[in-house]
Amino acid sequence: MKLTLEGLKDKSAWEKAGVSIPTYDVAAMQKRTKKEPVWVHFGAGNIFRMFIGGLQDTLLNTGLSDKGIIAVETFGYDIIDEIYNPYNNLVLGVTLKPDGTVGKRVIGSLAEGIKSIPGDTPEWKRMKEIFSARTLQMVSFTITEKGYALRDASGNWLPVIEQDIKSGPAAPKSAMAQVAALLLHRFQNGAEPIAVVSMDNCSHNGEKLCNSVTTMAKKWLAKGFVSQDFVDYISDEKKVSFPWSMIDKITPRPSEEIGKRLEDDGIENMKPFISKNKTYIAPFVNAEGPQYLVIEDKFPNGRPALEKAGVYMTDRDTVNNVERMKVTTCLNPLHTALAVYGCLLGYNLIADEMKDTELSKLVHQIGPVEGMPVVTDPKILSPKDFVNEVINVRLPNPFMPDTPQRIACDTSQKVGIRFGETIKSYVARDGSAKALKAIPLAIAGWCRYLLGVDDNGKAFELSPDPMLEELRGKLSGIKLGDRSSFTNQLKNILSNENIFGSDLYKAGIGDLIEQIFAEEISSTGAVRAALKKYLN
Repeated sequence: MKLTLEGLKDKSAWEKAGVSIPTYDVAAMQKRTKKEPVWVHFGAGNIFRMFIGGLQDTLLNTGLSDKGIIAVETFGYDIIDEIYNPYNNLVLGVTLKPDGTVGKRVIGSLAEGIKSIPGDTPEWKRMKEIFSARTLQMVSFTITEKGYALRDASGNWLPVIEQDIKSGPAAPKSAMAQVAALLLHRFQNGAEPIAVVSMDNCSHNGEKLCNSVTTMAKKWLAKGFVSQDFVDYISDEKKVSFPWSMIDKITPRPSEEIGKRLEDDGIENMKPFISKNKTYIAPFVNAEGPQYLVIEDKFPNGRPALEKAGVYMTDRDTVNNVERMKVTTCLNPLHTALAVYGCLLGYNLIADEMKDTELSKLVHQIGPVEGMPVVTDPKILSPKDFVNEVINVRLPNPFMPDTPQRIACDTSQKVGIRFGETIKSYVARDGSAKALKAIPLAIAGWCRYLLGVDDNGKAFELSPDPMLEELRGKLSGIKLGDRSSFTNQLKNILSNENIFGSDLYKAGIGDLIEQIFAEEISSTGAVRAALKKYLN
């Protein structure tokens, strides 16, 4: 069997292989969508193909829509060339279930894959056609938070952004400048309304997207490339809206084992491979089953019936509250605790950590015990049910190849939100955070992790972090097995409000963190001993 429109005609073969296929005419849908586009999406990677594409596929299968999504890449053109075009834009979605079984589904909703190559090119002409269509209702994004950045860490314009500002909207290179230029084309061809929706996993994503697009437009205005009327158009939410959203679904890199399973089922060319641009890709996407998408319902030109596919359509405050629930209490703090202790205890898979008595107890204490009393309740989702699903279904799933080393990246940028918000809530409620025990244990574990030596005394490679060199410098002189080498090296870290959102000594837990840290460096095996001591 081949994953192509022609290959799908052999319905019995797909059924025999346990793969559900579209009930609608994919070719006819593609033709309709190209003629009257409704939804275009930037960022043609895995979470889009499986999750967002799957939503529209559900609407198509149930007759609630007759149009698909147009996928756009502004950088990774190899994805379009190597896993879109050869497969007629079809995706094989594989759901990895905790019991080891898999769900298999052909997703046919991706009507077109476009390489956005600005300038005098057929691709850019096509992009302009799409954006001038009165039928276009929404533009969405999964380009990661970095895709919205205009400046570097020092506050200087990124080189590509600086060039786009100077050159204007004719042939912009960056994603944000391309979006601004295409909105300009829409303005010049009827100024029809549209929703511009970030679906990236970052806080206040709609605000970030809006700021970046508006900044580009204002810079072009200052240089005479665009008119004030255009800036007014994208600044009027009745014309151009930038809804906020919260997305949650783990889509790890394609598994070679899954590729082999699919080929054993008779489906051809399913092995993952390295693309021309050195990206690890496959015609299939493997992902966990649980998924959440919450979107601010602000669509000035209408929208697909996303709520019928399981999306929560709501107001901005509720989106913000769901995101806060997940990031500060129910998922992200648990991930970070498992990341640092997983590295210290020699684990390479998050699911294996959940079999560890102490680590399982640690995340239970951080989430349901310490987090729940001060959790933000968004009302549309139950925090208790959400965190229980994380602990009992999502994290223990042995078929999700997620690693503590990956999650440990950029921890200095995360602890202020993932732990700091709960700490501040306890201080606001009780006057101090002294009631907390598991969160201080997690923070002490992070400080111990920064030494780059595991609990057996073996050096390991620390994950990338923009503050890594600075933080390790503050811990200089500390040696495993020599408790006296620890004097006051943690003071500048734990009191740093830029890291934690507050001074942890003033919050009442700085001394406890120091105490735990001192115990964890006292000898080999001391990390395990500290976990047992403070979790009992």
